[in-house]
Amino acid sequence: MAWDDTHDEFKRAVAGVKPLGRSKRAELKRPAAAPVPRQRSNDEAAALAESLAFPPSLDDLLEADDDSSFVRDGVSGQTLRKLRRGHWAIEDGLDLHGHTREQAAHAVSVFLEQCLARGKRCIRIVHGKGTGVLRTKLRKWLPQRDEVLAFCQAPVNEGGAGVLLVLLRTKR
Repeated sequence: MAWDDTHDEFKRAVAGVKPLGRSKRAELKRPAAAPVPRQRSNDEAAALAESLAFPPSLDDLLEADDDSSFVRDGVSGQTLRKLRRGHWAIEDGLDLHGHTREQAAHAVSVFLEQCLARGKRCIRIVHGKGTGVLRTKLRKWLPQRDEVLAFCQAPVNEGGAGVLLVLLRTKR
């Protein structure tokens, strides 16, 4: 049997057939599958692997003092560690002894602007131990300033709990 014969036979078989009308059923689309956050999964797996491969050192655990330090989002934790360990030379300083809160706020603002203009990178702000009012205020003021990348309590030989070391961004 040739193809032509089969084709003719099929035409005769369906000669009286009429097409069906359109269905009145609504076609429902299936909801699209939720996206899989692959990069997030990869990042979490990498962070877990790194934490297991390199557990925190004793120095890291001793230096983890959230109250006396700050590092801006996007700045490496290594930067804060370097600041604590004296990686940058202290280029200028401000002593707030005897200042009221208002005077201190103004003095810090002017000092930061001057340091940024002169290209100073690492500075020291002495707030004193006293009642801790200026210490508390500084820890609130400094993170609000864009030029401040990080700060931490100075080591004992640099003034300890009465001094903050501040790392500034470079002039743009």
